Amino acid sequence: MHVLAIESSTSRSSVAIVDHDRVVATAGLGVPRRHGEFIAPAIRFCLDQAGLTIDRLTGIAVGLGPGLFTGLRVGIATAQSLAASLHLPSVGMSSLDVLAFQVRYAPGLTCAVIDARRGELYWAMYRASPGGVQRLTELRLGKIDQLSAELQSQGEDVLVVGDGALAYRKELNDVDVDLAGPETAWPDAAVLGELAVPRFVREETQRPTELQPIYLREADAQLGWEQRGRLRGGEGA
Repeated sequence: MHVLAIESSTSRSSVAIVDHDRVVATAGLGVPRRHGEFIAPAIRFCLDQAGLTIDRLTGIAVGLGPGLFTGLRVGIATAQSLAASLHLPSVGMSSLDVLAFQVRYAPGLTCAVIDARRGELYWAMYRASPGGVQRLTELRLGKIDQLSAELQSQGEDVLVVGDGALAYRKELNDVDVDLAGPETAWPDAAVLGELAVPRFVREETQRPTELQPIYLREADAQLGWEQRGRLRGGEGA
């Protein structure tokens, strides 16, 4: 099994090829607004490093957000195109789930937080479970004071992870929580692939047209994927 994973929901893009329980090749770029320039060459790089041709892929996994619109558009469109042209099954996963899975061995609660721009954050609460993490809440969108209030109400240790934690470090330092460092601040394609492999094994897959971004802002959902897909440039959420 060779699963191609694409994660581009934040300012950092990454691509990986995962074979069951091992990462065969990976590439990442931490430069904002470069998703469109990076993903196609990164896929070719990973295939070359793994010694594979594109017809050897057996599935496509992609991060569905919530996140920044431009990155989501590029990543999901690429996954849809490849899955359709190669007749491959696909799996889409929440980028917040991927973030939380990266720190799955942390005791207590984990709060995964992505910077939504416009003074807002995306977040969800998780707890470690056998083989991974369990999401305890709905995916949320709100201001830092709303997140701070929810964290303070937990009554137990919470690890906050994600680029949202970095962006609002000053405010979160006033809350009794632990902040993860930059090494786990962005959802990573290699982790996405690892998380998606069991779904491919169980054949819990999706058709390419079913890969749709997770919208938490009503305005974005009303604009629609087709209309927003025509936009170029920028890093708007």
